[in-house]
Amino acid sequence: MTEKPSVWRERLSSPLTWHYAGFSLLLLVVIVLGTRFGLDWAATSAHATDVLSSKQVELKALELQTTPLRGLDKRVDLTREQIQGFYDKRIPAKYSSILEEVGNLSVKSGVRLSRMQYTQGVAGRDLTEIAMDAGVTGEYSQIMRFINSLERDKNFFVIRGMGLTGQQGGLVNLRLRVSTWLRPENVPSGLPLASDQPGDLRNEPATPPGKEGQQQ
Repeated sequence: MTEKPSVWRERLSSPLTWHYAGFSLLLLVVIVLGTRFGLDWAATSAHATDVLSSKQVELKALELQTTPLRGLDKRVDLTREQIQGFYDKRIPAKYSSILEEVGNLSVKSGVRLSRMQYTQGVAGRDLTEIAMDAGVTGEYSQIMRFINSLERDKNFFVIRGMGLTGQQGGLVNLRLRVSTWLRPENVPSGLPLASDQPGDLRNEPATPPGKEGQQQ
């Protein structure tokens, strides 16, 4: 009985015993710290993954939003070139070319124009409308040929309205309103300005227009 306390005292006083005890305690601390670090690292990694995924989604959304804007400057330049090409090819260069072209088309179609009146619209920044109001006389086939030739002409003509005003024998009398455009610098100053929009030509009588701006 007296030997056991002495043995324990010897073991407690031995440096090797304290070395084992210190090593065990240090190992326990390392295990606890390693476990805590692992848990924190896992949580941080999960959060970082979520943040990265969120940023990737935002980046993809921004890419989709900006896709229509890519190359916009080139498309704008192309559109301007197309508009300029249309002006050069389809817009009459001068007022006299309108008169000449309409006259040539009427002769080729075999119709007769009367009470031709030209009215200048409000000047725009790029183009100014020139409205033509006239009586057309001829056979039905000739009138249709004349209208088709206007629509297909190299100059840009738009049929605004037309209406039958009379028929005698094989000849048809038609009132026709056509528009074309000129660049502002090519518009003559003598044409009257249009004060309002004309009514429905199909219901209007073929009354002769005023003398101003007429071509008999």
